[in-house]
Amino acid sequence: MPDLLVSFIAAQHIDGLYAFLRGVLELDQMPPPTLPEITFAGRSNVGKSSLINALTGRKTLARTSDTPGRTQEINFFDLGGRLVLTDLPGYGFAKAPKGKVDAWTDFIRLYLKGRPSLRRALVLIDARHGLKDSDHDIMTMMDKSAVNYQIVLTKADKVKPGPLAALKEQISAELAKHVAAHPEILATSSFDGTGIAEVRAALSELARPE
Repeated sequence: MPDLLVSFIAAQHIDGLYAFLRGVLELDQMPPPTLPEITFAGRSNVGKSSLINALTGRKTLARTSDTPGRTQEINFFDLGGRLVLTDLPGYGFAKAPKGKVDAWTDFIRLYLKGRPSLRRALVLIDARHGLKDSDHDIMTMMDKSAVNYQIVLTKADKVKPGPLAALKEQISAELAKHVAAHPEILATSSFDGTGIAEVRAALSELARPE
C-alpha cells in the first residue's frame, strides 16, 4: 500500500479537506458512489460519531450526543477525495417513535444491499456490554446483504485487559458463524486513543490510492 491513512489523515487535517457532505433520508439523496465507502454501524450511543472524530482528529466533524438516537439519517463525510465515511442511525434503543425506528431499519437495509461503493461496514460494540440481540440482527442483515463487516470495540479504556481479551475471544467464536465477517477484531477508545492507529491502517487498505 502507498501510505497509511494515518499519514493521509494528518495531511488532510492540515489542509482542512475533510467535509461533511450531507445527511440523507432517501436513496435518491445520496451522493454519487464514486469513492470507496466505509460505513459505521452500532447501537445507539455506542460511540460512532466519537470514533469518526477521533479517526480524523476533528472534534466536531461528526456531532456527538449523550442522547441515544441523535443520528436520524445517514451522514456522509468526504476524506480528501480518497474515502467516504458514513454514519448510520443507531439501532436498538432510541428516543424516537417505533414507526420512525422501523423506517430507519428499512432504509439501512436498502442502503447496505444497494450501495455499489460500500467496501466495508464497521460494526461498533461497546466493550463494557458485548454483543446484544440487536448486534446479532445487524450482523445477520449484513450476511444476507453480502456486506463485509468488521467488529470494532469501543470504550475499551473502561474495561480491564483480562475481560477485554475474553470478550474478543467470545466475539471471535461468534464471527466464525457469519459468512461476511472480517476475522480481526479491533479494540478502541476515543478517549485515550487506543486502537485508533490500527483502525486508520485498516481503512487505508480500502481508500483510493493517491
